[in-house]
Amino acid sequence: MRAPTATAPPGSTPATKDTVARIDPLWWSWDGAHGGHAAAAALTAVREHLTGGADPVRSLTAHFLAPVDARPLRLAVTAAKSGRRAATCAFTGHQDGTPALFGSAVFGPARPGPAYDGLPAPDVPRPEDCRLLDLPVGLAPFARQLEIRPATSDLPLAGGERAELVAWVRCIDRRPLDEATVVTLTDVLPPALYACWRVPRPVPTAELTVHFTDALTGGAPEGWALVRMRTERAGGGWAIDDSAVWSSDGRLLAVARQARVVLDPMPGTDPGAPADSTSARETS
Repeated sequence: MRAPTATAPPGSTPATKDTVARIDPLWWSWDGAHGGHAAAAALTAVREHLTGGADPVRSLTAHFLAPVDARPLRLAVTAAKSGRRAATCAFTGHQDGTPALFGSAVFGPARPGPAYDGLPAPDVPRPEDCRLLDLPVGLAPFARQLEIRPATSDLPLAGGERAELVAWVRCIDRRPLDEATVVTLTDVLPPALYACWRVPRPVPTAELTVHFTDALTGGAPEGWALVRMRTERAGGGWAIDDSAVWSSDGRLLAVARQARVVLDPMPGTDPGAPADSTSARETS
């Protein structure tokens, strides 16, 4: 079933046909596709759909209306006319006619300008000096596609005092850190509140915005990425998480912020259970 074409804002050009984002079933989360992976798939499909879309992506925003499943995610794309500085497009994703997500992406060429680095990579041990994290497959099936090595003492479901997780991450297929992979990595660690909890609970993403740096304009880095996830504030059943992704040589690749919904613990979990019954394990 074709998704309806999105309404074009003034001065823009509506897409003449839909495009399909392909969701890899290996990237599954609680009750659907991993949010970062779904957003990355949408970005890839939008870029392929646009003509002359060679400019680097500068930002991506995705609003999640429903869990994305294995059905085709059909995107109706509205491509704005390119200005002197940037081009913006909007997209709406449907599965069997039901809206699942919508968002927008901004593309823009590189140009001369001043440089500044206000978010240096944390001073942490190298990945070869960090132990492998074994995330429970039942909580995060997509973790089987990743190698995660915590770079600090903060671990998921360990009952710590601060809501922050920092880890070296790379995909098991050793894919380069291109823009789609970086989008996935901004959401790849558990919600930072997990560092304070001992019992898992769903914390789905309602909105994710990723801002890309100029470090990606020269090509996709190879190897490990250092990822930090931090909760800035939680209350009223919501949480604000910030994340950052650096290359292995310390270049900031992207920063992201997401609004999360904090749900009740899953049925069958025991709030009084000891930490080692639900927490992730580190292996050598």
